[in-house]
Amino acid sequence: MTLRFGHSLRARLLAWLLIATMVMGVVALLDTWFDAVKTAQTVSDRVLVGSALAIAERVVVGENGALEVDIPYVALEMLTSAAQDRVFYRVDGPPGSFITGYQTLPVVTLQGGQASAFADDSFRGEPIRVVTLQRSASTGIRSVPFLVTVAETTIARQQLSQTILLRSALRLLLMIVGAGAGVWIAVSVSLHPLNRLGQAIAQRSPDDLSPIEEAAPSEVEGLVTTVNSFMVRLEGALNALRQFAGNTSHQLRTPLAVVRTQLALAQRARSLDEALDSVRKGDQSVARAERILMQMLTLARLDATATRGQQRNGAMDLTLKAQEVTADHVPTATEAGIDLGFEGESEVLVHAEPLLIEELLRNLIENAIAYAGPGAIVTVRSLRDATVARLEVEDDGPGIPPERRGAMFSRFTRGDWPKASGTGLGLPIVEEIAALYGASVTLGDGEAGKGLKVIVTFRLADPATAG
Repeated sequence: MTLRFGHSLRARLLAWLLIATMVMGVVALLDTWFDAVKTAQTVSDRVLVGSALAIAERVVVGENGALEVDIPYVALEMLTSAAQDRVFYRVDGPPGSFITGYQTLPVVTLQGGQASAFADDSFRGEPIRVVTLQRSASTGIRSVPFLVTVAETTIARQQLSQTILLRSALRLLLMIVGAGAGVWIAVSVSLHPLNRLGQAIAQRSPDDLSPIEEAAPSEVEGLVTTVNSFMVRLEGALNALRQFAGNTSHQLRTPLAVVRTQLALAQRARSLDEALDSVRKGDQSVARAERILMQMLTLARLDATATRGQQRNGAMDLTLKAQEVTADHVPTATEAGIDLGFEGESEVLVHAEPLLIEELLRNLIENAIAYAGPGAIVTVRSLRDATVARLEVEDDGPGIPPERRGAMFSRFTRGDWPKASGTGLGLPIVEEIAALYGASVTLGDGEAGKGLKVIVTFRLADPATAG
């Protein structure tokens, strides 16, 4: 199995951890650098001012009244513990008088009565840190002010700051490496259930669409549930496909066999009339096969629609659609000796798709024409009550016995009329279309208990949704 970095959950988690840790690490290192500089400055400044105080304590007033100083070089040695650094000093008496040391060494200006002050400066081309103290020496009669200035180069300070920063960076690096290893191990262990889940699915037979029962972490339970739901729908679709293929093969076998038989008879016909009669019968079988196939495709489409849930459509006028479909079937009814008519109110609005309602009406009317028999009266009605709309197709033919009406909604179940050539799919199609819109289908007696009345009951639609 080839594992690509871009698709590895471990690698992605580790990459995000490293990115987040590096960002936090940079911020932490910047903060550490400022703290290190501050710490080094504080420590070194304390030593620097200590040296200045040691020098100031050795300043005295001589016998001649002038200031004298005996430089304690031990104090300066405190600053020269780092061999690379250089130390400078100077002592100034009353304003304008220089006592000893480096005369060109910068002096920090004291303001507002300050006793001491620090500053960063440069001397002889090198950066230095300078401290200046103001003190006074007593003669017993008066006090003589003086300034002590001590400076050192900043090499040791920089080295101390860098040492602190380097140690912090090493600790942070070890933390990142440890966290990365911990995440890699933790993710690897956590992914074991997913690996088992994948293996369980991989070991399944292609025909096994039963739900996955392998234990999975709570974070992927939703995924497992979705996969199980998908497999249920897939199994339903495959079963519908198998059923469609089997039913179509079974239902088309007879009309196609009739077609072949009639063609063979037409070839052996002794007269033109016999040949034409065989061709006519073959054409009727082809038409029946075409009708079967169309109804099977309609059922397949309805099954697919049902798996996606109930449709939501705008409001349509049931009366107008019923009038149109009834008018389309008048020539066919007249040819069959059927008196087909329509009764309805001006407007009955329902939520439905016009094409499917047209298919529903076509099946009801064609069933009535096929089974009512010559001389029958077939009436299509569109009615409404306070909350429901009713579509009725009534005939005064032989009807269906009450005990058999429930079975008529099973596919390929036909009525007992001997001359009828229905497919047994009309009422099942009607029921499935009605179910898409929450409608119900009932079979009852026609007027005066004669014939059959099919009633489809819809919920009324709000006129504001009509379009």
